[in-house]
Amino acid sequence: MQQQDWRPTRLSTASWAVYDLANTIFALGVGSLYFAEWLTDHRSGIPSLLLRNDTPDLALAVTIDIAMIIIIVLAPWIGARSDHFGRRRRYLIPMTLLCVVPTFFLAAGSVTASLLLFAVALVGFNLGGIVYDAMLPDVSTPQNIGLVSGVGIGVGYLGSFVAVAIGLLLLDDHGYPTVFKAIAVLFALFAIPAFTLVEERPRPALVGPPPALADSFRRLRKAWKDASAYPGVIRFLVGRFFYTDAVNTLIAGFLTIYVKEELGFSSDEVQLLLGCSIVGAMVGGFGGGFLVDRLGPRRLLHLVLYLWLVAFAVGIVAGAVDIGLLGWPLGALGGLALGGLWAADRVYMARISPPARLGEFYGLYATVGRFAAILGPLLFGLIVSILGLPREVALGALMVFIVAARVILQGVDDSPRAWSGADLAG
Repeated sequence: MQQQDWRPTRLSTASWAVYDLANTIFALGVGSLYFAEWLTDHRSGIPSLLLRNDTPDLALAVTIDIAMIIIIVLAPWIGARSDHFGRRRRYLIPMTLLCVVPTFFLAAGSVTASLLLFAVALVGFNLGGIVYDAMLPDVSTPQNIGLVSGVGIGVGYLGSFVAVAIGLLLLDDHGYPTVFKAIAVLFALFAIPAFTLVEERPRPALVGPPPALADSFRRLRKAWKDASAYPGVIRFLVGRFFYTDAVNTLIAGFLTIYVKEELGFSSDEVQLLLGCSIVGAMVGGFGGGFLVDRLGPRRLLHLVLYLWLVAFAVGIVAGAVDIGLLGWPLGALGGLALGGLWAADRVYMARISPPARLGEFYGLYATVGRFAAILGPLLFGLIVSILGLPREVALGALMVFIVAARVILQGVDDSPRAWSGADLAG
């Protein structure tokens, strides 16, 4: 079958979208909510080498940063190997298990052990996401790629409801270890359709030996050099660094810490707040998927960044004047902006990247996000735990990154490219 004749089946597309539901159970349940809550409640067990064990901010930041450094090394290698062999599922399955297994054992031992397990789970989750994102052209056509991406985002946020429901049903009576086990099991179950039913676009394996891990940094440098030959790719990735720095820091557990410590939210209120955010994210995902095919990913992304500025401003005001009620619009606006961001973001990357190197360039895309995920949490932890400044100052610093991203992205064109034969090969 020729590349241009490829038409994915509805079952294949639906199975791909269900994986978004599966990994969102982890992303919200572990990454944004319950692990940060558990760490806050067990702050006395935080290793003393993290300088201050009376706040969880720096411990969470250091753990995330360790995971992100590993991902930065492995992401280009995983992406390039999936391009080389022409099959991505062979990497999606082990990367998913690398997340599921340590999640199953979270909170079963010491705080140090759980921090290490959390780091490993983050590595598996993010590397799996690289392969999963690169499968988007396999389950869509150029005419509906934005819609399919948005459907994936919207369906994915159903996983957030599942994560919140797990906490409501299990947390009070059975505790955090049972919650983490349930999340791990459900992640694995909902991932099975993507493992078995997604039909990948026919692409031959590339000639020559597969990329070696030892060549990861060399390939990373070469990928950046090669990316500079394609208009807009480098500038987009730099802009993405800044906005993902702000957004991923907020959703990596620091929002949970912020509303509990600064706005006085109880655990039940935090879960309700996340529920509001989920509803907003589903609206943003489905609505963003509809709009991205009509407005284009560039215009939609710009609109979403303005919405993020409003959300951050609301959060800063809420903490500064101690108005806990403002936490609710913060959650709703942030969720709406988050769903719209991911609906536009990965379509933008697919629009400006050559099809033959999509896996490799999504490796760069992920690497940029991981560099951002190092700086943002570290900055947040330093401002709060080392400098002793209010968390509102940390939010303000993240807001500056959103402004920088908007300025950088001004010069990135998202018009369809006329790819050469080499760029379409494979």
